[in-house]
Amino acid sequence: MILLYDHPLSPYGQKVKIALREKGVAFETAAPGGLGAGGAAGDFAKANPRAEVPTLVDGDVAVFDSTVILEYLEDAYPTPAMLPKSAADRARVRTIEEVMDTHFEPINWGLSELRWFKRAEGDQAAAIEAAAARQLAGFHAWLERQLGEREWLNGEAFGWGDLAVIRFLNGSAGQGHPPPDGSRLAAWQARANARPSVADTTAEIAAMARGAAMPNVAELVEKGLFKREYRDHRLEWMIKSGGLEVVLKGLERDNIRFTAEFG
Repeated sequence: MILLYDHPLSPYGQKVKIALREKGVAFETAAPGGLGAGGAAGDFAKANPRAEVPTLVDGDVAVFDSTVILEYLEDAYPTPAMLPKSAADRARVRTIEEVMDTHFEPINWGLSELRWFKRAEGDQAAAIEAAAARQLAGFHAWLERQLGEREWLNGEAFGWGDLAVIRFLNGSAGQGHPPPDGSRLAAWQARANARPSVADTTAEIAAMARGAAMPNVAELVEKGLFKREYRDHRLEWMIKSGGLEVVLKGLERDNIRFTAEFG
C-alpha cells in the first residue's frame, strides 16, 4: 500500500490525497516527527531530502513535490485520468496549478502567519491584510475567467485543474475571503466540495481540530520552538506585501527556516 507522509493542513498534501481518492488508490498516511521545528529525520528524511510534505512512498519508489507526485500517479495509475485529453487543455490546467502553488498559496500562508502565528500586529498587520485582500480579489477574477462556461476547471470532468484549486480556495474562504456570492466560481466551489474525494480530505482537517488540544503556536514561534518555512514564493510574498520587518525579526529570533541542505 502507498504510504503518504502528510499533514492534514498542508494544501499540497490535500492535492495528492484528492487525486489518490479520485483514482481509488489505497493509501495510508503518516505525520513525520520534528517537521515544524526543522528536525525531521529517519525514513521520511531519506525519502525526501527537502524534509517537506507530501512525500509518497510506493514500494521501492519515493517521490516528493506535489506536482511530481501527481505526474507519477498519472503514469502509474492512469485510470481514471486526471488530465484532460488535448495538449492545449493540459497546458491550461498545469498553468492553473502553477499559479495556485506559487502565487495563490503564499497569500493563505501569509494570512496564517498573521492570525495564527502573530508575526505582525497593529498597522503593519492591517497593511499586509489589505494587500492580501486585494490580491485574492484579483485571483478570484482570474479563476472566474479560467472557468468560463465550463462545469469544471479541468473541462468536462473533475480532475487536475480542480484539485489544484479547491484546497486553496477553501483556505482563503476560511480566512474570510470566499469567491463573490453568486459568481460562477462560487458555484464551482460548491460542486467541488460536494465530491467525496474533497469532502473526505476536508473532514480530516476538522478531525484534527477536534482532536488533542492545539498548542499555542504563536508562543512556540516566539520561543523558537516552531520554525515556519519561508522559502521562495512565501519569502517574496511577505516582503512585497509589507512584511520585510517580519522576515528580519524572524531571522533575528531564529524562528523561520529555509529548505534543508541535501546530503
